[in-house]
Amino acid sequence: MTYEEHLDEVTTLITEKYNVDDQSAIKMVMRAQADDYFSGHDDDPKICTLDRAHLDARTVFKKYK
Repeated sequence: MTYEEHLDEVTTLITEKYNVDDQSAIKMVMRAQADDYFSGHDDDPKICTLDRAHLDARTVFKKYK
Protein backbone atom coordinates (compact mmCIF):
# COMPACT_ATOMS: atom_id res chain seq x y z
CA MET A 1 0.00 0.00 0.00
CA THR A 2 1.08 3.59 -0.45
CA TYR A 3 2.19 5.84 2.39
CA GLU A 4 -1.16 7.67 2.32
CA GLU A 5 -3.09 4.38 2.30
CA HIS A 6 -1.03 3.23 5.26
CA LEU A 7 -1.92 6.35 7.25
CA ASP A 8 -5.59 5.83 6.39
CA GLU A 9 -5.38 2.21 7.50
CA VAL A 10 -3.72 3.13 10.80
CA THR A 11 -6.46 5.70 11.41
CA THR A 12 -9.19 3.17 10.62
CA LEU A 13 -7.62 0.55 12.88
CA ILE A 14 -7.46 3.01 15.77
CA THR A 15 -11.17 3.73 15.41
CA GLU A 16 -12.07 0.04 15.17
CA LYS A 17 -9.74 -1.43 17.80
CA TYR A 18 -9.92 1.29 20.43
CA ASN A 19 -13.46 2.64 19.92
CA VAL A 20 -12.18 6.13 19.12
CA ASP A 21 -14.13 8.56 16.95
CA ASP A 22 -12.75 9.45 13.52
CA GLN A 23 -11.66 12.99 14.42
CA SER A 24 -9.68 11.83 17.45
CA ALA A 25 -7.99 9.05 15.49
CA ILE A 26 -7.07 11.51 12.73
CA LYS A 27 -5.59 13.89 15.29
CA MET A 28 -3.50 11.08 16.80
CA VAL A 29 -2.12 10.07 13.43
CA MET A 30 -1.43 13.70 12.49
CA ARG A 31 0.44 14.26 15.78
CA ALA A 32 2.50 11.11 15.20
CA GLN A 33 3.22 12.27 11.66
CA ALA A 34 4.29 15.71 12.94
CA ASP A 35 6.64 13.95 15.38
CA ASP A 36 8.17 12.08 12.39
CA TYR A 37 6.91 8.71 13.62
CA PHE A 38 6.08 7.74 10.03
CA SER A 39 9.19 9.21 8.36
CA GLY A 40 10.69 5.78 7.73
CA HIS A 41 7.49 4.63 6.09
CA ASP A 42 7.71 7.43 3.55
CA ASP A 43 11.35 6.57 2.82
CA ASP A 44 10.71 2.83 2.45
CA PRO A 45 7.24 1.93 1.11
CA LYS A 46 7.90 -1.77 1.85
CA ILE A 47 7.19 -0.90 5.49
CA CYS A 48 3.60 0.00 4.58
CA THR A 49 1.95 -3.37 5.16
CA LEU A 50 -1.24 -4.39 6.92
CA ASP A 51 0.74 -6.10 9.68
CA ARG A 52 2.76 -2.93 10.25
CA ALA A 53 -0.44 -0.86 10.24
CA HIS A 54 -1.72 -2.92 13.19
CA LEU A 55 1.55 -2.34 15.06
CA ASP A 56 1.54 1.36 14.23
CA ALA A 57 -2.10 1.74 15.32
CA ARG A 58 -1.27 0.27 18.72
CA THR A 59 1.85 2.41 19.11
CA VAL A 60 0.17 5.64 18.01
CA PHE A 61 -2.86 5.03 20.23
CA LYS A 62 -0.72 4.33 23.31
CA LYS A 63 1.48 7.37 22.78
CA TYR A 64 -1.10 9.94 21.61
CA LYS A 65 -4.38 9.02 23.28
